Amino acid sequence: MKAFARSDIGRVREMNQDNYYISDQNDEVNLFIVADGMGGYKGGEIASKLAVESTKNFILNNFEETKKDKERILELIKNAIEYANMVVYEKSKEDEEYTGMGTTLDVCLIYAGRIYIGHVGDSRVYRLRKDFFRRLTTDHSYVEQLLKEGNITKDEAYNHPKKNMLTKALGCTAFVEPDVMVKGFIKDDILLMCSDGLTNMVKEEKIYQIIKENPEAAADVLIDKANEFGGLDNITAVIIL
Repeated sequence: MKAFARSDIGRVREMNQDNYYISDQNDEVNLFIVADGMGGYKGGEIASKLAVESTKNFILNNFEETKKDKERILELIKNAIEYANMVVYEKSKEDEEYTGMGTTLDVCLIYAGRIYIGHVGDSRVYRLRKDFFRRLTTDHSYVEQLLKEGNITKDEAYNHPKKNMLTKALGCTAFVEPDVMVKGFIKDDILLMCSDGLTNMVKEEKIYQIIKENPEAAADVLIDKANEFGGLDNITAVIIL
């Protein structure tokens, strides 16, 4: 298994508040995490870093003792995200400067031909299988709700003025309920994990074309493309083969 990742400040922001973690290909646990922080000067950077570190440590420390069946691994991911939420939330109460800070969080643990996914917020996980490019996560956002209810079209959602308004984030409240799911991961599948700094700048059709053309170079090309189209936010892309 190979992974290629890049995170970039973009062309507008003063600080990169995205964070990510990718397993070394020799690691026993194939774990990948992306977080996009928000809130005040340094608050978002701290929130995303704490979320990634807390989630990673919880999973790595408990994976060996977890029975390797589907339900137990999903429970491990859910518990890890709830633990990370508590860590970020407690930190937000330490200093007025950190009040209201939070982060998105996406976790992918790949084991025995399956992807175990944990998700909070509007960062995304996609899977490319042959010629079929599918988003596996559902944004926790106001615009996603409007889209689901049929009140706006996909094109209207892409340009909506409130597209950054989240309905759920990690660390903003004492408890968070993450989405957890399991999907297949077979030979030649490709995963993309990314922050919304990518998907707000580059449409899914273009993302698919770039990954299909050269998966190993895709993380760099996607970020360059997002910057070319404005780079209005921090951008993170993780490609897993």
